Amino acid sequence: MSHDDFPTDDPAVITAGLPYANGDLHIGHLRSYVNADAFTRGLRKLGQQAVYVCGSDMHGTPIAVNAAEEGVSPEELALRHHEQYEETFPKFNVDFDNYGHTHDETNVALTKEFVRTWEENDHVYEKEIDVGYDPEADQWLPDRYVEGTCPYCGEHARGDECDEGCQRHLEPGEIEDPVSALTGNPAEYRKREHKFLRLSEFQEYLQGFINRLEGTNNAKNQPREWIEGELQDLCITRDMDWGIDYPDDESGGDGDDAGEREDLVLYVWVDAPVEYVSSTKQYSEREGDLDWESVWKDGDGEIVHVIGRDIIQHHTVYWPAMLRAAEYTEPRAVCATGFVNLNGKGLSTSRNRAIWAEEYLDEGFHPDLLRYYLATASGFERDVNFSWDRFAERVNSELADVVGNFVYRALLFAARNFDGTPDVGLTDDVETEIAQAMDDYEDALNDYDLRTAGERTVALARFGNEYIQRNEPWKLDDDEAAPVIRDCVQLVKAVAVLLQPFTPEKADEVWAQLGESGSAADATVGDCLQEPPAEFGEPEELFTKVEEERVEELNEALEAKIESSSSDGDADGDDADADGSAIELEPLVEDRIGFEEFQALDLRVGRVESAEGIEGADDLARLEVDIGHEVRQIVAGIKQLHDLDDLPGTKVVVVANLEKAELFGVESNGMVLAAGEDADLLTTHGDSVPGTRVK
Repeated sequence: MSHDDFPTDDPAVITAGLPYANGDLHIGHLRSYVNADAFTRGLRKLGQQAVYVCGSDMHGTPIAVNAAEEGVSPEELALRHHEQYEETFPKFNVDFDNYGHTHDETNVALTKEFVRTWEENDHVYEKEIDVGYDPEADQWLPDRYVEGTCPYCGEHARGDECDEGCQRHLEPGEIEDPVSALTGNPAEYRKREHKFLRLSEFQEYLQGFINRLEGTNNAKNQPREWIEGELQDLCITRDMDWGIDYPDDESGGDGDDAGEREDLVLYVWVDAPVEYVSSTKQYSEREGDLDWESVWKDGDGEIVHVIGRDIIQHHTVYWPAMLRAAEYTEPRAVCATGFVNLNGKGLSTSRNRAIWAEEYLDEGFHPDLLRYYLATASGFERDVNFSWDRFAERVNSELADVVGNFVYRALLFAARNFDGTPDVGLTDDVETEIAQAMDDYEDALNDYDLRTAGERTVALARFGNEYIQRNEPWKLDDDEAAPVIRDCVQLVKAVAVLLQPFTPEKADEVWAQLGESGSAADATVGDCLQEPPAEFGEPEELFTKVEEERVEELNEALEAKIESSSSDGDADGDDADADGSAIELEPLVEDRIGFEEFQALDLRVGRVESAEGIEGADDLARLEVDIGHEVRQIVAGIKQLHDLDDLPGTKVVVVANLEKAELFGVESNGMVLAAGEDADLLTTHGDSVPGTRVK
């Protein structure tokens, strides 16, 4: 692995977090797969060899529970969803080079090889722990069969995660007041031997790894509380019969012990990430143009993981330690996307508060429109708030009015007046503009910034529209118009090349209209300035606008769905997909306050002197803020939303006369003001000194 700019001499392997084979796909799921696909295609545009691999996550308790409810085997249920995913992803032009699943022979064998290497290197030990047990059902209860109270924040939690509270990963036996999810009766803890990976041994390594890691800020900052705190060893086995058997069990163990543990399988978060390696191996053995061992074992590759932000810990703490323990190489980058909200509310599969993948296609919209929206509506790590209004506005104002309009008018004029590309040279100004766009595009991809890459492409088309409008070739004779149209045809070609990662089908349409051979997928950034074909015919319109009446219909249906889903309460239940930070505008407060009440607030300009995360708290950071008269310690919920290292020196607005509070054992003496769920810190436009009162 290098940290050189792309393209590098080594192949890149891009992965997306495995879809869990337990339900249908919706647009929230699609975001990470589309982003990873677009990033892979973008790297290829730079001349980088890039392979995109993934697979279905087939194991774990939820699949076993749902299979039992349906009266089918877990394998049958998981394979059904796996096959559905294989059919659905191509409909959105998500083009995996290999798509496997965690229950196939390759992954089973490779997972066991990982574990055997851990054993040989003394990275695994056995320990007796408390495991949930349902006396009435006479059954051991692996993590998600247990519910109860989080020992850290007191919220309701599942056995493996405090999903409704502090979001912490929970080890077996930690949850308080356990209840069996099978019967609803009180559960009890009983002693049981389980295997542990010595995660704590890799603490120093992980501290170095997180400093080397590239990708999004949330992926690089969120794990620090675990890596820099007291790192707990990881229990890698579970009491159930659906999963990959622990390797020792196959050899028979030592008599009675082997019999007692016949249902012991590997934790799903052991075999799931190994599928990245397995899928690469399957591709390697099938295609022969990439050596999977060279990439994953020798470090001669660029490994990039694209995931949802809810599984950052697994990919930046567990997975690199697992790789290190098995003598594999570490990933170069982890890019964690934000969630997709629906009209300002979090998606929830249990309440049908979602736009399903097939539902989107049934509405008759082209998949490339959604691809463009999901990849460019927000930065990688920010939430995307989907609404049909925003979708239509982006499609109409950017794809139709800018890209589609420019491509059509430029190629139509060229075909009708010159039968294709005018036989003149490219002007210096336009060549410079295209070259700058190429540089900006490459810089954006090296910053893992798809949004900027997409916006720069649309900006190039916007430049073309302004250029053709400014020069008015329809008012010129052919000799005068030829240089203008020659420039515009070159701009069209450049737009087709750069837009291809986001809208692959539509880019191919432009490529064909230009009379180019092959596919736009085969073109690299360097082809933006290669001369277009001399002859081509009249083009067809690329994009159809979304009509206002259509948006109204879609909004009515969506609002009815959201209202229906919300009528049962706000809690999303166990299978809510995300916390879904709402970013719609809140209604104005009707109750007014008097000027005197407002004056009672002592708002001061402050300057952040230092910022650090609070151990054990996912969202909280401890700030030292200079408010002129003194330096205050203030706790703020901004840890995952800001790069804390960049905050010192930042001006903020502080409520200085707020009562003191204690959060996670840390005293907070004031409040820093911020806007919205993204915690956009309020600051000053000028040079107000710390302590200046805000009036």
